[in-house]
Amino acid sequence: MIFLQLFSSFFKIGLFTIGGGYAMLALIRQEIVRHGWLSPQEFVDIVGIAEMTPGPIAVNAATFVGFRTAGFWGALTATAAVALPSLISVIIVSYVWEKYKSSTTVQNMFSGIRPIVVGLVGAAALMVGTATFAVLDSVSHVFWTILLAGLTFYGVAFKKWDPIKLILATALAGLLVFR
Repeated sequence: MIFLQLFSSFFKIGLFTIGGGYAMLALIRQEIVRHGWLSPQEFVDIVGIAEMTPGPIAVNAATFVGFRTAGFWGALTATAAVALPSLISVIIVSYVWEKYKSSTTVQNMFSGIRPIVVGLVGAAALMVGTATFAVLDSVSHVFWTILLAGLTFYGVAFKKWDPIKLILATALAGLLVFR
């Protein structure tokens, strides 16, 4: 039964979220908490781990949740389920894209989808940020968290800093500041 729950939940996540892994985070969190597979704080930890490991964040999160709930076969089930809708969509879209890519209807659909993707990514950022601040136990931790988050945002958004170097640098800063 757990494999069916994992498959249906992660297939739904893969099917109904557009805009990549960050857009999926709100739905992933909802499904994880609804089924009681992980606590909200463990979800935040998954996001951190999934961010630092190679591959798409949604696939990494699905693999982790599946493994945590049902071992190797659970990881395989959840990972396949979250990737399957994208695979099906890419096959269908690539088949018809050339014929309809300049269609006004298709262009209007994409114009409607773009703001939703921005909203989903913003909701994921707010959700992870809220959960992060909920576990901080001192004013100094809040200060350093805001400083590191702000510096990272500034560096990536405006200075085009290398995200890999930033992850390594902020992991080191976290070890020094939050030990």
